[in-house]
Amino acid sequence: MASGKPGFWQRLLGRDVDTPSSGASALPVPASDAVAAATASASDLRDFEIGAEIGRGAMAIVYKATQRSTGRQVAIKRLALSREFSAEDLIDVRERFMREAHAARALEHPDILQVVDAGQDGGDAWIALEYVLGRDLSQFTQAGQLLPAREVVQLGARLARALHHAHGQGVVHRDIKPANVMLDRVNGGLKLMDFGIARVGDGSRTRTGLVLGTPSFMSPEQLAGLKVDGRSDLYSLGVLLYQLLTGALPHQSDSMARLMQLIATEPAPDVRIHRPGLPEALALVLAVALEKRPELRYSSGEQMARDLDAVLVLTSLNDDVAPNSSAPPDVGFAQTLRLTPEEAGQNRRSSAQPDAPPQAP
Repeated sequence: MASGKPGFWQRLLGRDVDTPSSGASALPVPASDAVAAATASASDLRDFEIGAEIGRGAMAIVYKATQRSTGRQVAIKRLALSREFSAEDLIDVRERFMREAHAARALEHPDILQVVDAGQDGGDAWIALEYVLGRDLSQFTQAGQLLPAREVVQLGARLARALHHAHGQGVVHRDIKPANVMLDRVNGGLKLMDFGIARVGDGSRTRTGLVLGTPSFMSPEQLAGLKVDGRSDLYSLGVLLYQLLTGALPHQSDSMARLMQLIATEPAPDVRIHRPGLPEALALVLAVALEKRPELRYSSGEQMARDLDAVLVLTSLNDDVAPNSSAPPDVGFAQTLRLTPEEAGQNRRSSAQPDAPPQAP
């Protein structure tokens, strides 16, 4: 397991990094018994004055609301569990939701949307969240609407550190995607949302065949139904950054079966195929994040964040080069001494990828 290895840029530069001891595991620490006990205290939705609907998804409706006891504005997300899950699974699903909601409530990080309260209402469940302004990142995933590359890398480092905090508390997100990240560019606000929601249906049967989580952003082990830890979130973060930088996903297919096969077996194409002006340093960071095997990925969000910081310091991100440009890949970074792809845990290069830049003598 790669839990004790520093990021490859830190090893390259000889910088010290904070790493777990040799006996540490990359798996998150289980939630404490106190969290489980907290689920026994039922919260009351009557403490909230429900306002206008502000969002709607496959399983939830979001309302703007005011908490009567404090006067603060919140967003209430109501999950239609009784509609989506069979009666035999409903009790387990509600209990699972309450455990996850209370675990998420313990997360205190400036880039994680705060959970205010959670409870049950009949057969359904609800969660009260911090109300914030901004737009979710799905608005910036199309050609012509992409954010500057430097800003994307900065956001990536912040999200990686937010995930590092959550994983340290034993909370895995399981559904990292642009729609679950809110950005306020005017005030510099960034919020990672919906912790624990994708966990609700794990191991349960549904009436509608609902797929929890977004397949294009899922790690190979999550798609396979295996137990996941924080490294699965870091894979999903790699997919998110790839899409924000290029407007394309690493793997795409009209067939769900084919998409799952690609994610499980095919190396992600070099990001510079879609955007040649990006530096090799950034391409290598994404290659490590998108490794098929968890032990070859970053073992922590902090490790990934430090490599993204190094990209900002050591390279020039050219935002004048648009995705799918005919400009050749940037080979400037090849003039510095770097680790071999095998040492960095880089995905093997597929036949569809361009030849690697020449190694420096």
